[in-house]
Amino acid sequence: MPDPRKTFGDLLRATRVAKGYGLREFAKLSKTSASWISLIEQAKNDGPPAAERVRRMATLLGQDPEEWVALAGRIPEDVTDIIKSEPQAMPELLRAAKGLTAEELRKLTEHIREQQKDGGQDE
Repeated sequence: MPDPRKTFGDLLRATRVAKGYGLREFAKLSKTSASWISLIEQAKNDGPPAAERVRRMATLLGQDPEEWVALAGRIPEDVTDIIKSEPQAMPELLRAAKGLTAEELRKLTEHIREQQKDGGQDE
């Protein structure tokens, strides 16, 4: 996982350069402008970039699109909808899960999926 102390722009630039893409070439491939990418890389943009743009860039660079959306400061639309569907329970669940390791979260996710598969019956 990338260093959280770095900005999304730092990550974008480092990954783009490591993959051998020049600014203009990458802009063309990602269907954006070189000036826009430059603003993002220098953290001079007004707010986080659109999730779809971030997904497109991540895919071009061989990175996980959902991870990059989060690192760019966006919450995926489906996650926002899920939270809105249960405005008390979902934030409570997220707060309770705060601090768990990636492995603990993976196990929790597996447990939830098993519960859903079993029709929500607790064993």
